[in-house]
Amino acid sequence: MHDTHPGQTLATFAATLCLDTIPSTVLDRAEDLLLDWLGSALAGKGARPVETIARFAESMGPTDGPSEVLIHRRGTSPLAAAVANAASSHVAEQDDLHNSSVFHPATVVFPPALAAAQALGRGGADLLVAAVAGYEVGIRVGEFLGRSHYKVFHTTGTAGTLAAAAAAGRLLGLSPEQMTHAFGSAGTQSAGLWEFLRDAADSKQLHTAHAAGAGLTAACLAADGFTGAQRILDGAQGMAAGMSSDADASRLTDCLGTRWALAETSFKFHASCRHTHPAADALQQLMRTHGLAADDLAAVTALVHQGAIDVLGPVVDPQTVHQSKFSMGTVLGMIAVHGRAGLTEFDEHWRDPAVMALCARVTMQRDAEVDAAYPARWIGKVEVKARDGRTLRARVDEPKGDPGNTLTRAELEDKALRLAGYRGGADAAQMQRVIERIRTLRTTSRVGIFLD
Repeated sequence: MHDTHPGQTLATFAATLCLDTIPSTVLDRAEDLLLDWLGSALAGKGARPVETIARFAESMGPTDGPSEVLIHRRGTSPLAAAVANAASSHVAEQDDLHNSSVFHPATVVFPPALAAAQALGRGGADLLVAAVAGYEVGIRVGEFLGRSHYKVFHTTGTAGTLAAAAAAGRLLGLSPEQMTHAFGSAGTQSAGLWEFLRDAADSKQLHTAHAAGAGLTAACLAADGFTGAQRILDGAQGMAAGMSSDADASRLTDCLGTRWALAETSFKFHASCRHTHPAADALQQLMRTHGLAADDLAAVTALVHQGAIDVLGPVVDPQTVHQSKFSMGTVLGMIAVHGRAGLTEFDEHWRDPAVMALCARVTMQRDAEVDAAYPARWIGKVEVKARDGRTLRARVDEPKGDPGNTLTRAELEDKALRLAGYRGGADAAQMQRVIERIRTLRTTSRVGIFLD
């Protein structure tokens, strides 16, 4: 049966979601995603754009508020904490991604959810339910807006406002009607354009900071009677009308309550834009299989989907370490020269002559099979011309971190420890306590502060 008001149906789902309706496996995954996000947030400590946003946010709030700015171990208002934590978790390029929506849920869901839970004195189960609501809403809005939207708009910034509103709204106990109003106020604030990549500008962290803050604001306003557009998603002058040419309203309510989109979310393995990961995995596999070194590679072609070309194509000469993570050549250069593309490899080697030399030998080419599968599947293909005259090919059907090739809990904990220690965000003992807190969240009566 055709849903005549899918936005309202989605809002009702988010407002009425309960712990006992969520499968335990989904809650397990939510705990894993929370840990992964928290590590990414701590890895943002000291990054110039993050510290700039955090300073601004903290200057707007009290110095002893109930909500935690993770990188500074400081209490402030929920709004200031949500903004700061959303910025910090999206700079190391290690936060999660949902494939078919091309959306980073954690960085816009957990900051407002954690800030609101701490301010409201909510329990751990409440936090997890709110997070699930945020994921389910944000992912479906991203899928609804489609590929045409992502060509110009950073979906995490746009769909992220509604994801944040859903998470915060669930913690505030919004009614279905209030949640619909919150969606309206969140959607009218949706923003985030890819143009920043051409200039190595700082906007990516602003996108997530704004989305988290705007969604939290929208939910709080709705709780106080503020109204928003009822059809912000599919109305005549709503988000789809202004931001998409291939929007599909059926995606908004796709199997609500039976298909758990949160469980489809991928963990990032390489510290770079997710569009580079399939080719990076394929090149890594090819070099191991054939025993090749970087100097053996005369030319490398990454066979990619059009979305990768749209996002990565403008980055032809990266000028900052962050911009280099959006350069296919630099990422494949890291893989070829250093065997991995992690945080320290980028910090120490992104301008190394050997990496830059390999970067110059990398091209991207649209592949019909890869493009047809995207965004539901992110297939990795590379073709290598070796200096000995051979042409070698490799493919990866599920990049490392995808649900079918996921990180184990041990790998996730190791990743979180590495992220937390990257710039001194937290030491191993502190992170072990955080891990224990996350694993017992469902029975925790009050979320409280995560880091001493």
